[in-house]
Amino acid sequence: MRNFSKSITGIWAGMALGALILLPFHYKLLGKDATPPPTMSVDASPVVRNAQAVTSWAPVVKRVAPSIVNIYSTTIVHFHMEESPFFNDPFFRQFFGNQFPFPGESHDITRKEESLGSGIIVSSDGYILTANHVISGANVVKVALSGSSGKEYTARIIGSDPRTDVAVLKINATGLPAATLGDSGQLEIGDVVLAIGNPFGLGQTVTMGIVSALGRHGYHGLARYQDYIQTDAAINPGNSGGALVDAEGRLVGINDWIASRSGGSEGIGFAVPINLARNAMDSLIAHGRVIRGYLGITLEDVTPALAQGFDYPKTSGAVVGGVLPDSPAARAGLKDGDIITELNGKPVADADSLTLDVTERAPGTEVKLTLFRDGKNRTLTVRLGELPEAETARQSKGGQYSTSSTTTDALSGVTVEDLNQDARDQLKMPDSVKGVLVVDVDPNSNAAAAGLQVNDVVTEINRSAITNTDQAVKLCEQAKGRYILLKIWRREGDFSGTTYLSVDNRKQAE
Repeated sequence: MRNFSKSITGIWAGMALGALILLPFHYKLLGKDATPPPTMSVDASPVVRNAQAVTSWAPVVKRVAPSIVNIYSTTIVHFHMEESPFFNDPFFRQFFGNQFPFPGESHDITRKEESLGSGIIVSSDGYILTANHVISGANVVKVALSGSSGKEYTARIIGSDPRTDVAVLKINATGLPAATLGDSGQLEIGDVVLAIGNPFGLGQTVTMGIVSALGRHGYHGLARYQDYIQTDAAINPGNSGGALVDAEGRLVGINDWIASRSGGSEGIGFAVPINLARNAMDSLIAHGRVIRGYLGITLEDVTPALAQGFDYPKTSGAVVGGVLPDSPAARAGLKDGDIITELNGKPVADADSLTLDVTERAPGTEVKLTLFRDGKNRTLTVRLGELPEAETARQSKGGQYSTSSTTTDALSGVTVEDLNQDARDQLKMPDSVKGVLVVDVDPNSNAAAAGLQVNDVVTEINRSAITNTDQAVKLCEQAKGRYILLKIWRREGDFSGTTYLSVDNRKQAE
């Protein structure tokens, strides 16, 4: 169980994604060499919500508990230690002995790390669902069945998907008590749920609560694709990978993480919906990896400030920050600054929901996107591609350049300069990128509050392209509205792309 003890609000607020990801899988795309899916029991009917009060959940627990397993993973860690005067201190040696190198020596140390978690049997022939972080990096994974026998198996890792924090294991056994899979899309806030797992290694434990919220997303440092079920059913370390079941005992989620200051359950737990997990599982079993659709765009949410900058009358939808060359989106005619308002006629709430709304669609699927562009609505049809295996990482930037001061009311506290070849080489900037380079940002400025960073390249101001600092100053001086809309090019590690920022045009942020 991962515990984020301080804050769960670290949301990636700049560029949303290097490419819009779909988590789809359709059996017709398996191909003749793919492993067929296991036979599973599925009941997608909604839970009965008008039943009489229940005095005991024992019948449900008895039916589900045999499907929940304990998982023990072992990881062998190798590291090298050089000599240190600190290690040779007699006081230090008194407590730690001679396991650390003496002067003139070095040690290669091997250490065995063990962790525990939970899992769910989803087929009678031994397929097991769990959380990826339970088995990530493990050399050996052991699965212990519940019940009096507690029979133990060495599991084979079929595949793992860090982007949804889902993993699939397989043990050589038949006739196992498989859980019945439900439909997490049928859940409603207030539905009763039970969490079953192995907290703190105590053995199988059942806790009860309700669905506190649905569709939780935007938590930095967790799975890339998030649609969490939030529950107040107690979840503790060791519960990760265990079952969240509805009132009829059907698997609706995989327990994943908690928000806590103490390290234990404080009534805010999160589970991966079974619909999301099952899509990943099917593809992992068939191909050993998750096949995903691909548009080739960066996305960001429509804030009130961005909506005003685009003269867009709503705050729902997703802004296209950039379109990658020769991508499905580029071939369909999407442009930077388009606001996607509907997918196949369904309203888009934000960037994350747009991603999740298309998770059922595989590469090759055609989708209709309704766009707001230049004050008008239009519709484009896009045939999804397949996301390349390698995804780029988002990393911090380094290196600044000599400054030349140019400031405006809206960009007061910001220093920019004309682009030169040194800057292009250091940022690996394509020749097609034109604009001015940001070399300093006052952390108390309006621009900093909007998200402008050193090494950003401002390419447009209020939808007008710029190529030098004089143009930038002139356009800012001419700006009349409350906000100035900036289009920027940014490099984050190996990823680069464009996005939009809206900067308060008042002299000081209130």
